[in-house]
Amino acid sequence: MPLSNTVVLIQDECYNHRFIRSKDTSFIVERPERLRALKIGFAAAIARLEALNSGPKLHSQEEILLARGNNVDVVAEELSKALDTLRIGSADVESITTVCEVVRNPVKLQYLSSDPAVRMIHSANAGGDGFDNLEHLDRLAKWARESEQKIRNGESEIPDGFPQNDLYMCPQSYRAICGAVDTVREAVERVMGTEGPKAAFATIRPPGHHCGEDTPSGFCFVNNVAIGAAHAHLQFGVKRVIIFDIDLHHGNGTQAIAWAINAETNRNKLMQEATRHLNPEGGIAQSISSTQGGTQGLQIFYASLHDILSFPCEDGDPTLVRDASVSIAGAHGQYIENIHLQPYASHEEFWNTLYPYYRTLFSKALNFIKSDPQDTNVPIFISCGFDASELEYESMSRHGRKVPVGFYYRFTKDAKAFAAEFSNGKVVSVLEGGYSDRTLMAGGMAHLAGLVEDGEGTLRGPEGWWSDINLDLLEKACKKRKGRQSVGKPVEQWVERSVEILAAIDPHNGPPPPSPPGGSRKSLFPINQPTPSAPSAMLLRERRKPQTPPPDTNSNLPPPSGNSRPRNSGSGRASPARKVETKPIKQPESGGEPPKINHEVPSVKFEAQTKLEPFEGPSTSTLMQTPVPAATATTGPPQRKLPKIILRVREPES
Repeated sequence: MPLSNTVVLIQDECYNHRFIRSKDTSFIVERPERLRALKIGFAAAIARLEALNSGPKLHSQEEILLARGNNVDVVAEELSKALDTLRIGSADVESITTVCEVVRNPVKLQYLSSDPAVRMIHSANAGGDGFDNLEHLDRLAKWARESEQKIRNGESEIPDGFPQNDLYMCPQSYRAICGAVDTVREAVERVMGTEGPKAAFATIRPPGHHCGEDTPSGFCFVNNVAIGAAHAHLQFGVKRVIIFDIDLHHGNGTQAIAWAINAETNRNKLMQEATRHLNPEGGIAQSISSTQGGTQGLQIFYASLHDILSFPCEDGDPTLVRDASVSIAGAHGQYIENIHLQPYASHEEFWNTLYPYYRTLFSKALNFIKSDPQDTNVPIFISCGFDASELEYESMSRHGRKVPVGFYYRFTKDAKAFAAEFSNGKVVSVLEGGYSDRTLMAGGMAHLAGLVEDGEGTLRGPEGWWSDINLDLLEKACKKRKGRQSVGKPVEQWVERSVEILAAIDPHNGPPPPSPPGGSRKSLFPINQPTPSAPSAMLLRERRKPQTPPPDTNSNLPPPSGNSRPRNSGSGRASPARKVETKPIKQPESGGEPPKINHEVPSVKFEAQTKLEPFEGPSTSTLMQTPVPAATATTGPPQRKLPKIILRVREPES
């Protein structure tokens, strides 16, 4: 099979992260079934793209019936037999189509703390002298390990001080999180390889962009996309990355992490420049250079398109609102851009007025690229949330700040074109939000079409693919029935092919949900009663069928360690005066800001015709090797103190 330019990575272990406080999951939106809905969209996109590539005639329902003597039962029975006899193992998933590679990724990561990229993001020591502060990672393992017993005892598995409505765990959650991280690492490795695909999508959950260094929130326990950026830095010597976040909600955790890493990189740069002036012959400068490992730190451009009225800003917290509105280009080494979604009355207004404005994120990213034009080895990450879609639950997207489904096609095409022209052409997309089945089906269809399709494409994408009629056909054809896909009535050929592809890429449909401890159907914290959740919580509200606007087993958990080092007095990274974190965790005042240096870059309008001279990428730095640390068993929310010096990317001292 010829190499494809796109790979879809599937992590079935992510099905096992479940809510187990009660059997009533009607108010849970971050649910395992999200993955299946997304896979239905991917299957439909592949079927449609196959038809475009091979050019077969798509048969209507009437034509199919006529060919089989108008016998609906015969057609349904034929499809049922075909699906029952279809046995495709994980090793064969890649060969089901030539449109893209589809790979079921095994879980190789057993402990989060054993991965250098995870520790770079979530385990920085106070004082910046390494990254073996494992309190957050050990806390996740402990929550999962003790979840069933806590619930049997009438307690919540999530301790007080953390948002109860936003976070939940079961014994399998830790391995699901490991699987998600492992899949993002695999996506980076495949895309960054010399002969690999140009684009990858990581089909994972739980999401990650609300999780800061040690503050889980908004369904997120670790920051998947930040870990992917760190992995590209440590494994492939990447010095700069671009992150586009298109989730409905501001990625406050990702922005906080990006700010801290950028501040550290800028501080080290200033220290090196100062010592060169003090002693240009070596001496002190040589000493500092050797202490820092002699490598340039990571720098991140983070851009978010989000609804400023939704979580985490829905309560109007001034710090969170300010952070979700930051626009800074170069000062103090920071490259952060936030654009707020706006309501629109018609699709014409969106495409003619709003999308050109949203597209200015690419001109800001171009400024970042041009700040060091010799370094074009800059991969692009997309925090791909689909919850801004006009098909999303009204309870989730209740402020009227939405996008048409075609946005996920057009933005993806533009991101690919930007990467091909101005950086290394590599795009890694990671699932964040998106909760209703139709949102995920349609958004997944549009996004994958944008990743796979070559050329400029159309402005709105193939809108007919995700019309209400076609989504209805797809939903009915892909309903579960006694352990296999339901074929329903005969439908068009692309639907038949979609069902066949779905059976291959999602053969198990996830295990049945476990019964809650004790068999209780009553929620531990009924929705209509006060809960110990944080004030600023992504509340799980009643789900409603969306209305489309008219077109115009227990895993291997790390055991607690008796000789674990006590937590340092503060977190490992310095932060700006306004740390972007979840509301329940109070932050002390910063001990000071990094030295000021003017890195302002003039605004440059992004145009597809603009060309940059090609440059050879930087050499790969030495990979960081880290031992597996002992685990701790701390459970309470951290008492954070901002350090003066922050993470240095090097091997932690024993």
